[in-house]
Amino acid sequence: MMKESGIETLRNSGAISVVKILRVLRVLRPLRAINRAKGLKHVVQCVIVAVKTIGNIVLVTVLLLFMFAVIGVQLFKGKFWMCSDRSMLDEETCQGEYFVYKDGLMNGATVVDQRLWSRNEFNYDNVLKAMLTLFVVATFEGWPGILYVSIDSNEVDVGPKHNYRPYVAIFYFIYIIIIAFFMVNIFVGFVIVTFQSEGESAFKHCELDKNQRNCIEFALNAKPVRRYIPKNPIQYKLWAFATSPMCEYTVFVAIMLNTLSLAMKFYQQPVLYTQLLDALNIIFTVFFTLEFVLKFGAFRFKNYFGDPWNAFDFVIVLGSLIDIGMAQLNPGNDMISVSFFRLFRVMRLVKLLSKGEGIRTLLWTFIKSFQALPWVALLIILIFFIYGVVGMQVFGKIALQEGTAIHRNNHFQTFPQALLVLFRSATGEAWQEIMLDCTSKPEASCDPKSDDNDPEGHGCGSNFAYLYFISFFIVCSFLILNLFVAVIMDNFDYLTRDWSILGPHHLDEFVRLWSEYDPDAKGRIKHVDVVTLLRKISPPLGFGKLCPHRVACKRLVAMNMPLKADGTVEFRATLFAVIRTSLKIKMDGPIDQCNVELRDIMRKIWKRTPEKILDSLVPPPGDEDEVTVGKFYATFLIQDYFRRFKKKKETRLAVERMEAEEDLTVSLQAGLRTLHEAGPEVKRAISGNLEELTDVELETNTRRNMPFFGNVIQSIKRKGSIRNLTVNNVQHAKVSPTNSYSYHAHQNSFNKLSDNEYLKDNSMAMMPVKLANGNSNDGGHSDGW
Repeated sequence: MMKESGIETLRNSGAISVVKILRVLRVLRPLRAINRAKGLKHVVQCVIVAVKTIGNIVLVTVLLLFMFAVIGVQLFKGKFWMCSDRSMLDEETCQGEYFVYKDGLMNGATVVDQRLWSRNEFNYDNVLKAMLTLFVVATFEGWPGILYVSIDSNEVDVGPKHNYRPYVAIFYFIYIIIIAFFMVNIFVGFVIVTFQSEGESAFKHCELDKNQRNCIEFALNAKPVRRYIPKNPIQYKLWAFATSPMCEYTVFVAIMLNTLSLAMKFYQQPVLYTQLLDALNIIFTVFFTLEFVLKFGAFRFKNYFGDPWNAFDFVIVLGSLIDIGMAQLNPGNDMISVSFFRLFRVMRLVKLLSKGEGIRTLLWTFIKSFQALPWVALLIILIFFIYGVVGMQVFGKIALQEGTAIHRNNHFQTFPQALLVLFRSATGEAWQEIMLDCTSKPEASCDPKSDDNDPEGHGCGSNFAYLYFISFFIVCSFLILNLFVAVIMDNFDYLTRDWSILGPHHLDEFVRLWSEYDPDAKGRIKHVDVVTLLRKISPPLGFGKLCPHRVACKRLVAMNMPLKADGTVEFRATLFAVIRTSLKIKMDGPIDQCNVELRDIMRKIWKRTPEKILDSLVPPPGDEDEVTVGKFYATFLIQDYFRRFKKKKETRLAVERMEAEEDLTVSLQAGLRTLHEAGPEVKRAISGNLEELTDVELETNTRRNMPFFGNVIQSIKRKGSIRNLTVNNVQHAKVSPTNSYSYHAHQNSFNKLSDNEYLKDNSMAMMPVKLANGNSNDGGHSDGW
């Protein structure tokens, strides 16, 4: 008896409860897993550093919260009292019983209730209470009720009056703008920025930036994909049609129409309308069955089911056929229609739209973010696990009572229910009510099945609930959940950056197009196909369709991939060379020295990279006679430049030769033209017959119409004979060589006109001229001619 009474006394003293609470510390054991998981350890370190960095922000926020709490105490202390009977305004009159009308109807049933004088759970009676109230307001949960109580607040220890002080709403507006909109978001922003900067702290001494590291990591892990191309001619035609854009878009339109038909059902629809939808269901099922037959014939069994999308389509088609069969056999069944899962076919839209640049970047960002989120999710799971176990130990004895926040759907008596309460609190849904009902008060009675019967009637709640719920809300809502935003923003940087900068989200296109030249995924293609491949890809990854062939060859010289004996290049080496030349990774200086430096950097960052792969990406200094793509295309460019130089030189010499010939031809033509123009004078000079000028029509509008010829022509026209010529007002006698024809006589001498005939038109008289033979022309005839 004494032993049993001692155990009972020990139990009632609460010593066992203290021991149980101390056992809760064992829940911290899972934290040891942080050191074993590198990603989780990185996330925890970022959180710790973020908390240290934002210490000043937290201090300023707490100081502002304290200032507003002091102001709230001055405004509302002792003014949040009220009577359950709102017609009573003070504690003295709030006595006895009053009638409560059900549903607010005056003529309805009434219930007699006891008047109670109580204070609002959230009040400003002291600074701590005021800070708690303002914190709840900052979480935007239940703050309208606190606002209306403040507006209705009257004098100290006096009940509320409707809209007694509406101006106090300004206090809450200013507080929410400064604290909730400004300081809390600064806090969140600092968490995100600190998380991102801490993630880069491990590489702060690395010569490669984040984008370069991501691209190189993609190249290290990338593998060529297999592209099935049938060799049978008939099967190839089926394959070409099944993979054509026309077929893809036709199937997509059918998927959209099928989805629309599934969305047209409604409650109590007409029979004819139901029959129409059933007919559409059969039509779409037949269409998708034909699509399955077409693709199965084009790809065969292994290749068809190797694609997850095709396997998913097969399951949908099979389920649709079963659904139609069951509907025919048992028309009145209430089973869930398998055709409902056809809605998931809309996801094939992602497959079609992924060919676009913007959608592909968005999908890549989503996938990368989703890959980084598990470590943050694992940290949240650990926090939920720890808080869930602690909540079970501390608040698991509270009895379930309807009308309170602890009821059959919301309690800590089981671990799943505790996690559900914590998840609800993390979303901010009435978390403050759960906290209040878990505090130490008589209303939080103990469950009859618990080992604590609460003989003193204090309840099974604990004031530890304030620390428990506030710390959980701050850690989850303000800190951990914002890490999701930080991870997503860290990857969404590629959506806002310059499109001309190569990023890892561009590299999937290289893998996809490589399969067109390497359908068996052997990892090698001919080096001549590399130029065609890269010209199909738009910049910044490829060269583009408009890139000249010579410029593409220059890029290949810079890439300088190892060239195999059979004239092929490797997949990973080509991809790495494209990344390296596009991002200018160690390209300045001697190539061997740059390769050595880059190899050392890659060994430090990717320590588990095999040397074979490293040698294929960054060849070590070796034999200078080793054939590479760079040397091959450098030789090609040298030959091309030499041919162009030789052709240019030959063209220049030919042009010079043609110019010389043209000059000679022009000279000859000018000489011939001169001789041709001087032909009549030469002929006259040779024949001595100047009378022919009278028979030739002389043109006056030529370049020979100089003053001399003008006077000659005028004299000829006026005299009608060429015997008398007046040139520049000087009249000359016509002279003829020996043996020339004369009108007067046939003699071997010059004929001379008389002075009277010569001296006409005021001409000057001709003087005697001493001839070469010693005679004179003064009128005598020369015997020497």
